[in-house]
Amino acid sequence: MDHLDSTETDWHGYFDQSAAHRKPIQRFDEFVTVDWVQDTLKTNKAQFHEDKHLTEQGLTSSNTTRINPFLDKLLRSCESWIVLTLMGVMIGFIAASLSIITEFMGDIKTGRCSSHFYLNRSFCCWGEGEEASCKDWVPWSSFGFFNYVIFVLISIALALTAAILVKHYAPSAAGSGISEIKCIVSGFVMENFLGWWTLLVKSIALPLAISSGLSVGKEGPSVHYAACVGNCVPSLFTRFRRSASSSRQYLTAASAAGVAVAFASPMGGVLFSIEEISSVFQLSSMWKSYFCALIATGVMAAMNPFRTGQIVIFEVTYDQNWHLFEVPFFIILGIFGGVYGIVVSKLNVRVVAFRQKFLKNHAIREVVILATLTAMIGYFNEFLRLDMTKGMEILFHECGADWDHDLCSKDKNNVKFFFSLAFATVMRMVLVIISYGCKVPAGIFVPSMAAGATFGRALGLIVESLESHYPEMGLFDVCKAEGSSTCVISGTYAFLGAAAALSGITNLHATVVVVMFELTGAVRYILPTMIVVGVTKTIGDRWGHGGIADQMIRFNGLPFIDAKEEHEFNTSVSQAMSNAVVAIPARGLKYKDLEALLMDTTYVSFPIVVSELNPSQLGFINRADIIKCINEEKASGVVIDTHVECVFVSEGKQQSLTSETQTLPKKDSFELESDGAVISFEKYVNLAPLTVPSSTPLEVLLNIFHKLGPRVVFVEDSGQLSGLITRKDIVKYELYLHDLHHGSHGESESLQGQSLDDKVWDIICLIGEHVSQLKARILEKLPAQRYLRLSNAN
Repeated sequence: MDHLDSTETDWHGYFDQSAAHRKPIQRFDEFVTVDWVQDTLKTNKAQFHEDKHLTEQGLTSSNTTRINPFLDKLLRSCESWIVLTLMGVMIGFIAASLSIITEFMGDIKTGRCSSHFYLNRSFCCWGEGEEASCKDWVPWSSFGFFNYVIFVLISIALALTAAILVKHYAPSAAGSGISEIKCIVSGFVMENFLGWWTLLVKSIALPLAISSGLSVGKEGPSVHYAACVGNCVPSLFTRFRRSASSSRQYLTAASAAGVAVAFASPMGGVLFSIEEISSVFQLSSMWKSYFCALIATGVMAAMNPFRTGQIVIFEVTYDQNWHLFEVPFFIILGIFGGVYGIVVSKLNVRVVAFRQKFLKNHAIREVVILATLTAMIGYFNEFLRLDMTKGMEILFHECGADWDHDLCSKDKNNVKFFFSLAFATVMRMVLVIISYGCKVPAGIFVPSMAAGATFGRALGLIVESLESHYPEMGLFDVCKAEGSSTCVISGTYAFLGAAAALSGITNLHATVVVVMFELTGAVRYILPTMIVVGVTKTIGDRWGHGGIADQMIRFNGLPFIDAKEEHEFNTSVSQAMSNAVVAIPARGLKYKDLEALLMDTTYVSFPIVVSELNPSQLGFINRADIIKCINEEKASGVVIDTHVECVFVSEGKQQSLTSETQTLPKKDSFELESDGAVISFEKYVNLAPLTVPSSTPLEVLLNIFHKLGPRVVFVEDSGQLSGLITRKDIVKYELYLHDLHHGSHGESESLQGQSLDDKVWDIICLIGEHVSQLKARILEKLPAQRYLRLSNAN
């Protein structure tokens, strides 16, 4: 074996300088790169042999049995649709069950159903008019303080159970999971992240976390458990078990179904899978996503979790059109969405960094504290106490005869509701910042929509007040001309504010517009939604750093380069490639040296060169194929001598591959030691390696990785192997360039952040010490008082 060069380019040692520099790439080893080129070739080859076998079977069989190959082909063509159907049914069933369980556990924090204990408040009060006057639903106590205590305790119990399940049974079930799924779909495999056990724990812990009142949503986790279904169900079929290309399509389709059932938006889910999840657009993938989302949404509708015939609980219909004078207010909502996305994302990344540094070993305790604070604060504000979807139902709704709420009262106190909504907006933002990323299943879509909805409704109240106090303003002349009784619908501002916040935190545009349309049925307000989302997207692109999922990818050091973005390196492949390459000579390598090579390295692929003196590449071989060939030799009963020669490319094959004068190793010495025996690996050697000249622009190579998807590309200089490059190398080089250009500012900002984190941690520790001391004093006094009472009694 030949080490082409032991000296790497200067930037390779950059990540070894300090722990801060190693952090962005510390998780790279958790991901195994998929070779899409080889996977496609293997899949096509297997398909060809299978079709050939069925054809031969049909030709050689009698007329009475010739129908069997035809049925086999028909079943194979339907197999993928059977898998998609099973996936959709499973995802829809899980989503409907979670909706029922979440609503039940969220309601038991405030009371119980006296007639049927297993019913939530809506079902308990079914047919009795307004829930506020329902007699069957009774609070836990007639004393308000005890209801408050019970509310807090149940919230803590639910959050605690979810945290324990995640920590002890499936740590990968924590968080949203969208960032990791994007990396997996782009061509990296992360073990155990999409397994059956993760699916089970995520499905159980998610309703617990949502019901506890934590400012987390179910949409991101819905994509995760749906992706688990998209990984586990196809693995039950032999045809799809080892096909990475099929896995990518099923994961994309499952992600679409996850968003579809979470938002009740099938087409929104399809757009989400294209705009956010998929790295390579394929029409076949879009059709599979469409079909899977259709099945999942249909199953959820058939289960009818809310018993209303609808699969969302805040579907509204705005009968009145919007007006041109409202456009400036729509722009304000768009600005809020952009600012919300930038501020919340940046501060949440800071909180996540603090959590990883100081709270890594206190995950359960942190969740309990967050649930306690959220319940204690939110109980006294209706829009924080209610489930976020129920709160948005109230905020979105248009006031009318069929809707009775204090917000629609003619003599309502607008000032009171304005400050209540403003407080809910600020507190929701704070709670989202500190809660998203804690060790329970946690999404950020719905909490962001809830914050946007409260802000939008508050802005709508301001516009309503302007209309009521200054009806003679020129702005409202259009309303007089129309003769409408109400000029402004404040619920539409809540709807548009939710869209703005959702777009701001995700950095999505088309998906958000379609999701909001399908979510509410507000057909008349598509254009205002596009205006709001357009303003939000413009602000995010100008001053932001991408959606929260992309920022978490960069922060957590996941190997991902977005194919939808433009990358400018202005350099050649030689600057980013790895020079330290272990190459195998075509002939002359002893078996003992090959064993040592496998034990001492973890490389997945090894280039095959002519000889140590002539590093002209002939092909490459994968580690798995080397091990497979050795195991086949041992299984055949051959005792492999340690001095036997390993042949990767025969002499005749070498002469056909290259016309250069080659210096081949002599076989005399090997014949003396091993009696002329050799181990041939030739059938496993890929003789068509993907190579580029060292002067190739790095942007061109990145395009090759995006379009073709190879695991590794070999670099040649003057016809000889000079290095290799992978997608991880490009990610590392991009991080190096980013730190090189923003190093001093980034380091000073990082040091300031670390100093602030240390001060915050010192304060938390000080508070903890005081609490512990107070607890100790209380425990000391209790036994003493008990002892005095016993003494007096004697």
